[in-house]
Amino acid sequence: MARLPRICPVGVPQHVIQRGNNHQACFACDQDMATYASWLKEYSMKFSVDIHAWVFMTNHVHLLCTPRLVNGISLMMQALGRQYVRYFNVRYKRTGTLWEGRYKSCLVQEESYLLRLYLYIELNPVRANMVDDPAKYLWSSYQINALGKVSDLCTPHPLYLSLGQSKLTRLGSYQQLFNTQFDGKLLTDIRVATKRGTAIGTKGFLDEIEHRTGCKMTQMKRGRPKNKFGSDQN
Repeated sequence: MARLPRICPVGVPQHVIQRGNNHQACFACDQDMATYASWLKEYSMKFSVDIHAWVFMTNHVHLLCTPRLVNGISLMMQALGRQYVRYFNVRYKRTGTLWEGRYKSCLVQEESYLLRLYLYIELNPVRANMVDDPAKYLWSSYQINALGKVSDLCTPHPLYLSLGQSKLTRLGSYQQLFNTQFDGKLLTDIRVATKRGTAIGTKGFLDEIEHRTGCKMTQMKRGRPKNKFGSDQN
């Protein structure tokens, strides 16, 4: 089957995932993750991409971001991927590919799904049984979005900022989101949309994206998710 073209409307958030080839490790130590983060910051600024949430796992990366430039995310991921592969191959005296093909992504409706994607990403280490509390995992945006750690990599989305008028109120409201269960169907919908490169949202949102891009968004079931969060793998 032919690959679908990238769908990347300016101003529409996207969930991005990139995996190591054959699920092999793409980060072997904290220094690798710190190096990746520094280049993510550099190229997100260069190509005008706002990074809202992220997690770096041993063999894959999740990002929630919004492009402010046409093809900004593609340009960012291409530059970041090439730079990091060179670093990784030199450091570990290896050759060949590191990533499992091109990254996967899906568009995200803000009102109904954006905050759920924040949680989906930051709960990855918990679902993988690496930690029992997302606050204990260093290489995610949870400590920034929930605990107030300062980061110049993170750009808060307006919906996140709407959680409270003060920083303290926002942090408390955000933490409360993690007290409810994550619906298993929502996990499936996120994974299917990301794998297929489509969108996750209500019927109205999918219709709007189809109208704007001319690309069908109907491969997955449409509709609003249940108002629950929870545990599953990745």
